[in-house]
Amino acid sequence: MRGKRLGTVAALAAGTLAATGTAFAPAAAAVTPQTATINATCTLGGGGAATLTATQDGTAATITLSSTAITSPLPISENSVSSTLTLVNASGGTTAFSGTRNPAIAAGGGVSVGPLDGTVASGDSLETYGGSLSMVVFGITITCTADAPQSPGPFVFD
Repeated sequence: MRGKRLGTVAALAAGTLAATGTAFAPAAAAVTPQTATINATCTLGGGGAATLTATQDGTAATITLSSTAITSPLPISENSVSSTLTLVNASGGTTAFSGTRNPAIAAGGGVSVGPLDGTVASGDSLETYGGSLSMVVFGITITCTADAPQSPGPFVFD
């Protein structure tokens, strides 16, 4: 009986320590803001408002761009658009996010690409204005550029 009680106490102590360790574990890195909007002009597909959504996990980050104003003249199959989103870093240089992920897009439908993968450093402040989105669709390169700084401001990574 004494051994059983000792085992129960040890199990409770281990559980308490595990819960305490979780409570004091460092929080996951986060980007702020998580969502921003831009107004873009593209070489094909028109232009207009687009939403960018950013995530961060350590030095790995993703950005997804979607727009109902920037449209595709032809149907596009899933994961067939090769995209590179280049953002300007406030401390100098640029950071690229790239990938071939996109949903299927109907003719006349809004464009969505991502999540596009990139690498960031703590403190990076990245802005679309001055950068570009390059999409290769059916062998044709389409370039979109922001007409003004993104709102509410640049993505700042932890």
